[in-house]
Amino acid sequence: MSRSPLERTTSRQTRWPFGTLLSFLKELLRAGGSLLDEREGGRSSVLDDPLCSACQTGAVTTQDFLQDIDGELVALRRDLHQIPEVGLDLPQTQARVLAALDGLPLEITLGTTCSSVVAILRGGKQTDGDRDVVLLRGDMDALPVEELTGLDYASTNGNMHACGHDLHMSLLVGAARALCDVRDQLAGDVIFMFQPGEEGVDGCRYMLEEGLLQIAGARPTAAYAIHVWSSLDPLGTFSTKPGPIMASSDVARVTVVGHGGHGSAPHLAKDPVPALAEMVTGTHSLVTRGFDIFDPVVVTVGLLQAGTIANVIPEDGRFEATLRTFSDAAHTKLLAELPKMVEGIAAAHGVSAHYDLLEQYPVTVNDAEHADLVAEVAAELFGEDRHSRWEAPLAGAEDFSRILEEVPGCFIGLSACPADLDPKTAPFNHSAYARFDDSVVADGALILAELARKKLV
Repeated sequence: MSRSPLERTTSRQTRWPFGTLLSFLKELLRAGGSLLDEREGGRSSVLDDPLCSACQTGAVTTQDFLQDIDGELVALRRDLHQIPEVGLDLPQTQARVLAALDGLPLEITLGTTCSSVVAILRGGKQTDGDRDVVLLRGDMDALPVEELTGLDYASTNGNMHACGHDLHMSLLVGAARALCDVRDQLAGDVIFMFQPGEEGVDGCRYMLEEGLLQIAGARPTAAYAIHVWSSLDPLGTFSTKPGPIMASSDVARVTVVGHGGHGSAPHLAKDPVPALAEMVTGTHSLVTRGFDIFDPVVVTVGLLQAGTIANVIPEDGRFEATLRTFSDAAHTKLLAELPKMVEGIAAAHGVSAHYDLLEQYPVTVNDAEHADLVAEVAAELFGEDRHSRWEAPLAGAEDFSRILEEVPGCFIGLSACPADLDPKTAPFNHSAYARFDDSVVADGALILAELARKKLV
């Protein structure tokens, strides 16, 4: 039989998070070091003081709840880890998420163009005016990577949750269960966004086109997502920063067409290979001579193909490059200047060039107020040493950027680097050897739940 938050708090010893305990101790000092104080002839406790933040938050109760179900969340994560699916169509993953949400007071909608799950929790507290809506997101898809971790729950189907999305789903389920448990305290609604297709196929866009931001009846007023890392920071560290935190991502595809011939007579041909080579080196000059070093741009040619044998000049060749920027200005300029460079070099060599751009994800930009709130909540719940304010963004890209273009919020990092590995050298996300410590799942669920609760109480 389920118990109310009050019953759960009073039926056993309360476990206080470090940050909450710290706030309580500060109040003791402010009160002159005594728990009891003489007020108007009676004796009152500092626990009754309205300035005591430790007494006003529901976070302690939520933490207890999540500690109680931590084993279930870890088991869910390991189940999901063994059934990784790639792309937009994730039937097994979707079914497992739905099973984990079964029985909760949620309005559930399934995607029609992808295997998404959207669950809405309606807060039970009445309001006189408009109700706020908070969106919490967890991505669902895996990568086409053969897992080499050696874990006893490793995937064997040729795919791998090498970017930690199995943890994202599990901690979002935890946040959903925790917020359902305090539903009567919430004067607003929560959208739980389980999203397929983050890895390069823009699943977020599909969900937006299906009406994600309108599904609760009012647009979200805040949005949060957590992404785990298998390295970078010590285990359990939450990380964020205001402004750009992840880069934009696009792919440039260039085909150069000439006229083939015998390798001994290049004057009788139009060789596409020198033009290709000059274009590749030209991208380096374009970046270093055309852009401000304090507004970085990355162009990396990851594919270069031409010819079949040493003594034959090929008819054509091609290259593909990933493009990364951290501002709208740099993004616009790069997309304008790169095709000009390609066309100019092709003309100089007497060949033709076909330029194709695949636009992927915009820059992920955190709202400063929400980034500060994440830092504040992380310190309250876990202590200041559990939050790291990054100085620089990552050059990776995220389609949660599309949400943050529409709704103020924050993209949050969480280190799941195993304690026995050095965060500076541990295999990073997308590696076949990347390992994620699922002891962070309950903490990730707690911070998402508390961010939503603070916005809705």
